[in-house]
Amino acid sequence: MTVKKKNFGNWIFLSIILIGFAVIYVLDANKALLILNKFKKITMQIIPILVLVYIVLLLTNYFISNKIIKKYMGENAGAKTWIIAIVSGIFSIGPIYMWYPLMKDLQEKGVQNKYLVTFLYNRAIKPQWLPILIAYYGIKYSLTLLVVMAVFSIPQGIITEKLIHKNNSKK
Repeated sequence: MTVKKKNFGNWIFLSIILIGFAVIYVLDANKALLILNKFKKITMQIIPILVLVYIVLLLTNYFISNKIIKKYMGENAGAKTWIIAIVSGIFSIGPIYMWYPLMKDLQEKGVQNKYLVTFLYNRAIKPQWLPILIAYYGIKYSLTLLVVMAVFSIPQGIITEKLIHKNNSKK
């Protein structure tokens, strides 16, 4: 049985933020209220996205078993898993940090890190920006860039997987 070490880093960070806010409030209450309003505005923008992410997590937990995930994205997954990782990365939308909880959940269910890395790598390819990319650089350059990015996401995933595996085996 392993004992988990408590991480107080989050609490320390929160404490520093609250102390900093209190200092600003004492020095200039109007600026502090302005900061508070900005924080509220940002929070209200993020909450719907968080709710959506947690709904997706809930649905995947309910409908997709660990056995299915391990079959299609586990250690013995085939070539189509790479295609799934590339295509889903390309067509994923929203800010990257909103994908992190889903990625962590998939990792805990047995999805190999190489597929997660490939997914994240391919988020840089955005079909909606393709016309602008072509307008600035031309079709030959744009398509070459996109194909190279998609193809090299696979070795990137494999290298990352090997590095993570090497580091875990040293512990």
